[in-house]
Amino acid sequence: MSIKIKILYEDSNILAIEKPSGILVHPDERSEEKTILDLFLKKYPKIKIVHRLDKETSGVMLLAKSDRVHEFLKKQFQNREVKKTYVAIVSGFVKNDHGFINKPIGRSPKDFRRYLSGRGARGKMREAITEYKVLKRFEDKKYGKFTYLEIKPKTGRTHQIRVHLKYLNHPVVCDSLYNPNNPCLKSLKRLALHAKSIEFKNLKGETLKVESAIPKEFKKMVK
Repeated sequence: MSIKIKILYEDSNILAIEKPSGILVHPDERSEEKTILDLFLKKYPKIKIVHRLDKETSGVMLLAKSDRVHEFLKKQFQNREVKKTYVAIVSGFVKNDHGFINKPIGRSPKDFRRYLSGRGARGKMREAITEYKVLKRFEDKKYGKFTYLEIKPKTGRTHQIRVHLKYLNHPVVCDSLYNPNNPCLKSLKRLALHAKSIEFKNLKGETLKVESAIPKEFKKMVK
């Protein structure tokens, strides 16, 4: 099966792609699935992944065409100069129209795959800050209440958005890891988290903003 990946932006140094939901970014020793890296290595032998998106998350992602560019972009992420915007559909009505979740993230004591904010988290606690804004609250006769959010993570921890929304008691819809007891809607069939845009500087010092279209299944739900 051939997987076609949409290129959202390209210059001689940088590639911005639209990652589909359900594809791994990096090779995983537990899986032989094709990854984003595999799909681009043939055409770009020096390609490097700059940042991760979870397997089930879709949206805009940056790749560097050389080690030098990789280091250049990586520094922007480390210095928190990159602006990322996501959209998510979560369970329940989020009370506040706008807010910040400033809660360190550690490991879950029960499941090595999971991370945790708040009580019970283990290991090294790492600073994590997430800003959110309510775009719409809506109800489904069969499945109940939902909120459509715009999210801007200020730090870049593993599973950060999913962990913080779970901490708020409004986990992302169709999240089998952090929201296993709530129904996954038939019309969705995937994690309701999408990387909508990313803003960064190119090697000339110009600010670039690359955007990815909102998935059709999100629009259908939120209409």
